[in-house]
Amino acid sequence: MTEAPFPLYPGKHDLPSVPDPAEHAAYVRARYPAATLGHCAGAVLVYQPRLMNHIRSRYRPLQRQGWIRGDLRILNRTGRKIAVCGDFGLGAPAAALVLEQLIALGVRRIVTVGTAASLQPHLNPGDLVVCDSALRDEGVSRHYLPPSPSITPPGELTARLTKALRDQDHVMVHQGPGWTTDAPYRETRAEIEQYAATGVMTADMEAAAVFAVTAHRRVEAAALFAVADSLTRRTPRRDQASVRAAARTGLETALDLLAGAVA
Repeated sequence: MTEAPFPLYPGKHDLPSVPDPAEHAAYVRARYPAATLGHCAGAVLVYQPRLMNHIRSRYRPLQRQGWIRGDLRILNRTGRKIAVCGDFGLGAPAAALVLEQLIALGVRRIVTVGTAASLQPHLNPGDLVVCDSALRDEGVSRHYLPPSPSITPPGELTARLTKALRDQDHVMVHQGPGWTTDAPYRETRAEIEQYAATGVMTADMEAAAVFAVTAHRRVEAAALFAVADSLTRRTPRRDQASVRAAARTGLETALDLLAGAVA
């Protein structure tokens, strides 16, 4: 039996899609004429409810209900407006859908802040990892870009985010490649050992898709993870203060970066 290609239709990356995110923007503006994010310095996507609760309680941001899928808030940071979106689900498809909607409404710079599992023994819960490339082991990215083993984030946000974190004395930050997969309960020992041996640092569910969508739409993106557990020396995820604190540090640094408060 011949193995089916993926995506099934060859060369689809060069073809226009029928649904256009601009249709979503037009639909939203028909209901909310002022719906635009073009005045925002950027957007941060968060995946953990605690991070979104932190945003709500600390900044009391304006909610923009009905603009995109998920909870969209607009806050002021050093005089600039930043969009923050959460509560839209986990994984590459959920992130891609929200990204398309944010970009259609005018966002041009995006940072995602989440958690990941470590593939390297020197990474500990509460460490931060800036993802500078991602293995494309999910499905979304292959509908946006031609096949390749990995993808790098578009733009200069990754380097700037790493520098902003390293300038903080109390932060343990690393930069390196990640492995993005749609199947977190099918991460096998053989895969873990192979990817770890090549220097892959983390396993996550969104980064490759985020990089593919933003590259396709020609906007900048960066991805940051707080290490929450380990796949190499298997330690299941626990509720740890160090992980919560690292995620908040990453979020605050991303907000400062987009607002121009750090170099």
